Amino acid sequence: MSSPTPRWFTDHGPGHADWYVNRFRNLAAQGADLAGEARLVDALVPPASRILDAGCGPGRVGAVLAERGHQVTGVDVDPILIEAARQDHPGSTWLVANLAELDLLGPGQEPFDAAVLAGNVMVFLGPGTETTVLGRVAAQLRPNGRIIVGFGLDRGYPLAEFDHHIATAGLRLEHRFAAWDLVAFHDQADFAVTVLRTPA
Repeated sequence: MSSPTPRWFTDHGPGHADWYVNRFRNLAAQGADLAGEARLVDALVPPASRILDAGCGPGRVGAVLAERGHQVTGVDVDPILIEAARQDHPGSTWLVANLAELDLLGPGQEPFDAAVLAGNVMVFLGPGTETTVLGRVAAQLRPNGRIIVGFGLDRGYPLAEFDHHIATAGLRLEHRFAAWDLVAFHDQADFAVTVLRTPA
C-alpha cells in the first residue's frame, strides 16, 4: 500500500517547484545568507560526519554542509528539486524518495550520524505520515544520532502534535529553539527548531 501523497504536491499548483528552485537561485545570486540551518547542524556533529538531508529540496542546506567537509546524502520526493540539486551541487548524492518509505541502508552501507529536516519539511508530508517519517529517518541513523527539525508554527501543525509524534517514534527531545540561530524558545515563538536523539 502506497503512502499518502505529500502535501508538497497537493498544496501547490503546477510550476511551484520551478518557482521554488528559481527563488533560492536568485537569493543566492543576490548574496543572501542561506546557510543558517547548516551552521547549526555543523556545530552539532563531529567533523566529516555522514549527514542525511531529509526533504532536501534543491540542496542548499546539504551543499553548505558538504562544503564544510561532511558527507551528504539528500532525499526529496520532488524530482524537479532533486534535478536542481544535482545541477547546482554535483559533489553530493541526491535521491528521489518519499520519506515515509525511506530505506537507504543496504548491505555494507554505514548509518548516518545525523539528519536535518529544514524548510518546513514536516508540514509538507503526506497526511498522517509524520510519525512514520520520523521513524524512517531515525532508522537510517546510528544509535544516539541527532535529528534536527525546523518548521513554522503557523503552518497548521501544532507543536503538541509534533511532540506526540516524537514520542511515538521513540525519539528523545534534547533541545528546542525559536530559530536556527539558537534564539531561546518562548510561548510566542512562530518557529521551532527541535534537536532529537535516536535511541542509544
